[in-house]
Amino acid sequence: MSVETLSSHRCFGGTLSICRHHSAATDTHMRFSVYIPEGKGPFPALTFLAGLTCTEENFTTKAGAYGRAAELGLAIIAPDTSPRGEGVANDDAYDLGQGAGFYIDATEKPWAPHFNMETYVARDLPAAVRDNFPVDGSRQGITGHSMGGHGALTLALKYPSHYRSVSAFAPIVSPTRCPWGEKAFTAYLGSDRSAWAAHDASALMASGSAVGHFDDILIDQGLADQFLEKELKPELFEEACAMHRQKLTLRRHEGYDHSYYFIQSFIGDHLTFHAERLK
Repeated sequence: MSVETLSSHRCFGGTLSICRHHSAATDTHMRFSVYIPEGKGPFPALTFLAGLTCTEENFTTKAGAYGRAAELGLAIIAPDTSPRGEGVANDDAYDLGQGAGFYIDATEKPWAPHFNMETYVARDLPAAVRDNFPVDGSRQGITGHSMGGHGALTLALKYPSHYRSVSAFAPIVSPTRCPWGEKAFTAYLGSDRSAWAAHDASALMASGSAVGHFDDILIDQGLADQFLEKELKPELFEEACAMHRQKLTLRRHEGYDHSYYFIQSFIGDHLTFHAERLK
């Protein structure tokens, strides 16, 4: 798969590239960043999925991840959160449309032609990276923040053969039971709620999806997060994991909010968590 490198930057001895390529899943050009540490490779790789309103730039410029990634010999991939461009459906609200792809494949118009972020992240993005950068496709992890945490958990549970490790920062663990998810799923998937469970991490875990595949799942959650009680509800995923004795390390942190300052504070722990499982 052909990839255009828009810019590249030396960073902690490695190289950070900002790229663009055409995705068959979204039928648009998509952007992503990829950090490749110094050395020959192929390197294990971690994909980070960002949250509402974000692009590939948010993690790339704000997370402060690359110094630790260089030490661990870990590649990091950060895609955009939705298709964009002329002819791509959008909405004036921040939590629907461009910047709010929710990492699912839409079935409803006007979203269905382009909003296929599940297939993009699971198929097109890793293929684009493998074809152009020295990464090991058999050693992949996934993480994300908020909407991206939802994406990381659901994709890991739906495609366990793709990923050896999974973690999340302040994830939406049950979009079928929170306003953000209910709004997006109604728009993208229609009003039949029976179709929603396949995109809900708590429902997937409760059904036994991928049980036994991951030796641990790491989640960090700030207790000063303004979205904690209404949108995130980590206790729902905790309960689902307990049903199947799936090990979950859910760390609750006093005083931390929903921002990238929170992510900066614990990104090193997550990179180490993944690197240990991607050896």
